[in-house]
Amino acid sequence: MKKLIFTLFTGCVLLLLGWNFPEKNIAGQEGMVSYFQKEAKNFSASAVALEQAVIALQEKDPTSLLNVKNALAQCRRDYKKLEFFLEYFFPSTSKVYNAPPVFEVEEPFLEFQEPMGLQQLEALLFAENPSTNKKELLLQAEAVRTSASDLPALLYHFKATDAQILEALHLELVRVISLSITGYDAPELKTGITEAAAAVYSIQQILNFYLEPGHAEHNQLKATTTAALTYLQAHPDFDSFNRLHFLKNLALPLQKQLSRLATDLGIVLNPNSVLNYQAENLFRKNALRAAAFSGHDSVPTAMVALGEKLFFEKNLSGNNTRSCATCHNPENYFTDKLPKSVALNGHSLVKRNAPSLLYSSLQHNQFWDGRSESLVNQIQTVLQDSLEMNGNVAAIEQNVIQNARYQPAFRAAFPESPNPTTQHVAQAIAAYVSTLNYFNSPFDKYLQGDNQALTASQKNGFNLFTGKAKCATCHFMPVFNSLLPPDYKITEFEVIGTTASDDLKHPVTDNDLGRFNNYPVKFYKQAFKTPTVRNAAETAPYMHNGSFKDLKSVVEFYNQGGGHGLGLKNELQTLSAEPLYLTEQEATDIVQFIHALTDELPKDKKLFSRLTH
Repeated sequence: MKKLIFTLFTGCVLLLLGWNFPEKNIAGQEGMVSYFQKEAKNFSASAVALEQAVIALQEKDPTSLLNVKNALAQCRRDYKKLEFFLEYFFPSTSKVYNAPPVFEVEEPFLEFQEPMGLQQLEALLFAENPSTNKKELLLQAEAVRTSASDLPALLYHFKATDAQILEALHLELVRVISLSITGYDAPELKTGITEAAAAVYSIQQILNFYLEPGHAEHNQLKATTTAALTYLQAHPDFDSFNRLHFLKNLALPLQKQLSRLATDLGIVLNPNSVLNYQAENLFRKNALRAAAFSGHDSVPTAMVALGEKLFFEKNLSGNNTRSCATCHNPENYFTDKLPKSVALNGHSLVKRNAPSLLYSSLQHNQFWDGRSESLVNQIQTVLQDSLEMNGNVAAIEQNVIQNARYQPAFRAAFPESPNPTTQHVAQAIAAYVSTLNYFNSPFDKYLQGDNQALTASQKNGFNLFTGKAKCATCHFMPVFNSLLPPDYKITEFEVIGTTASDDLKHPVTDNDLGRFNNYPVKFYKQAFKTPTVRNAAETAPYMHNGSFKDLKSVVEFYNQGGGHGLGLKNELQTLSAEPLYLTEQEATDIVQFIHALTDELPKDKKLFSRLTH
């Protein structure tokens, strides 16, 4: 463990020394370094206290166990005051302290990262007999303590620009919104709210180096930051915390004002990130940059129009009987409402459920198992798949691309490609699909100012979804899918132990191995991409196998701890097997919140009529 930590630590320092920072006198760097030095001492001291508490841990001594948990909670809070700095400037070092408590697979080389740090300590402490894990607890606590004592060495030759510092703060705020208050990295301790307060405190302290006294907008930003921190400190209880109030009235206004600060200072934040720092807040339609997924900030209108036509074109299939819309019907929120779609031959079934295409462009991996890394590649795969479209390249070129009806549209969409191919067909359809991100649900309207958009049940459902029920620890905001905040560069895969049917009284394991079929490592057995919950109220049945008929049964599956919690042993399940202990009313409220994520789709009758022509 020490060797691993030393390697990571040394690698971070070497990476930093080789980083080509701009030669510029930085306004915030000196203050940030001073802040880091002070808080690093506090973190190091709490790491020492944590190790001492672990040493004192005794079997069948609840007081000594409680002492370790309290020491861990304090250590986590002190880490959170450094998180913005370590996660941004030294991401490898941050993993020593706060990596997930599961084996992480690094693709494409399939290297494993062993669980380590504070989250792993939590997992060990909340195991059935934590004292039996004392040896591993000591190793983890010692690793945190020794690494924390060396943190000042990170400052050797350290330089940072104002743009980097402000981006780090912006990312930390997004981390608070989408991870901390959901309990993502402290699900058992339930210290997410106090940890969020520590993170907002760090934002407050660093912002002080940029704010000018007497400047109206700067004063407003300072007041909003203070109000957010005060609210978090005044409401530390995890389960009862009003996340909706915090987001709407404090965190999202703070995000908006933080972006304005950069503009006011003439600082351009990273234009190549997935996050669009020009967006008003995380729940705006432009919050995630399209170019981060497709390579293009925008696509020509002509290409979208061509893609829309091709989406309904049955001549793309081998027998000219089906189009993309056959299984992704706009009238059914771009699904077919079947457990599994009927194959092209008319009697077989495809392997998995046809998910909605809404928001599908906001993913780095496509298909349930994530085997395609772009929409274009996914569409090409479907066109060629014998069960789905079984398209023939020569026939598509003759009947579609070279068809006089389509030629003007191809020339308009691809003016620099006089001889378009099926690659251009896929690009056009992908361009159309990339427009299917509406962000106009009642939930979105509420956050943008319509105070009547949500019912009391839906409001409570959101707070449960992002709190006690832990749904948002996999269905990440703002898309409520598997895009991992705060930088949204990774699509996560989870093992939840999906059953073969929704008969939870007689559970049977589903035999689909998921991502394992593409990457044969044991941690990927039955691993699937987490789909968006947006519009889920309209897209039954659910799961990769379409085995759950309604949202009530889905919530109950999670309430019982997934497959492992139902008694289907799966030690690699990433979903906690512990019951959520949701009441019937709480489960109902969660379902009602999911209904509040239903978008208003364009009612273009001309578009829908193409399904029957």
